[in-house]
Amino acid sequence: MKTVSIYGLKNCSTCTKAIKWLQANDYDVEFIDYRANPINAVTLQQWAPLVGGWEKLINRASMTWRNLPAERKNPDSDEQWLGIATEFPSAIKRPIAVTRDGQVFLGFSEKNYALQFK
Repeated sequence: MKTVSIYGLKNCSTCTKAIKWLQANDYDVEFIDYRANPINAVTLQQWAPLVGGWEKLINRASMTWRNLPAERKNPDSDEQWLGIATEFPSAIKRPIAVTRDGQVFLGFSEKNYALQFK
């Protein structure tokens, strides 16, 4: 059976939909709640370029982002982006799907999952 790791928040309905879709399509799912088990800095730095940069990895439409102090909302270095991601895990886009061969996908839609997880 194919295995996918899903990183997200346990109460996130989108994460739940992604997990159910994967299971219905014969995937074994390992779920990691990144609020309870934070993603380490090295992994975040590896994922950022794979998903199109920090601007994609951090959910700037989230309530967490909106509640950040104004001076934190214009990060201009990897270090500043990483600081936001590690200090405020709920600002990270979800779900993050990671395949065993290292592919990383953000968000969930049935259409995109059907294309990505053939």
